[in-house]
Amino acid sequence: MRRSFSVALERYGYEMKAAADGLTGLELFRDEDFDLLILDVMLPGLDGIGLCRRVRETSLVPVLMMSARGDGLDVVAGLEAGADDYVVKPVDTYVLVARIRSLLRRATYAPVPGPERAGGEGPAAEGDVLVFGELTIDTAGMEVSVRGDRVALTPTELKLLLEFAAHPGVVLERHTLLRDVWEYGWDGDSRVVDLCVQRLRRKLGRERIETVRGFGYKFRR
Repeated sequence: MRRSFSVALERYGYEMKAAADGLTGLELFRDEDFDLLILDVMLPGLDGIGLCRRVRETSLVPVLMMSARGDGLDVVAGLEAGADDYVVKPVDTYVLVARIRSLLRRATYAPVPGPERAGGEGPAAEGDVLVFGELTIDTAGMEVSVRGDRVALTPTELKLLLEFAAHPGVVLERHTLLRDVWEYGWDGDSRVVDLCVQRLRRKLGRERIETVRGFGYKFRR
């Protein structure tokens, strides 16, 4: 499977490096720069979830997790470890390529600055900087800080935060976030939204994003 995916993705123009086990993959990751990682949950030696945690200690590179089970602990554990998205084996190459392209677009995402808000509605705006109380978002520099301390966000976490910040006080449904952040053109698994929101709460404060039961999430001004 590793060889077949490598050959298929190279035909789409991607340069691939493959490892047969997690420890070899970790060494390869430390020795070279990568734009994206695809990790199989069932890697021998160091499994994909453990490898993802090790990667997240030093890097925000996009991570796509590959699982043999579409529902279960593997998916949740992978997303909690810091993965941005997942696919279930067996997976068609065109689906895998679509997820890869979406992740790479998020990694180079640059929002178009909107007009400054007037009348005290929404966040305080100063050029490309949005301020929500102790939270500051520099949409030009793509940096986020809480009480002056910079917060490291993965590309997916950052795009999700920018989506919330563009609609403060508005309830955003999970399927809307899947469409606008993960770029799913079909019904996707809302667990990727829920787990990414949980990671944002740990980094920004639990009170910043409110759960509206039965609907979705609302970003507090």
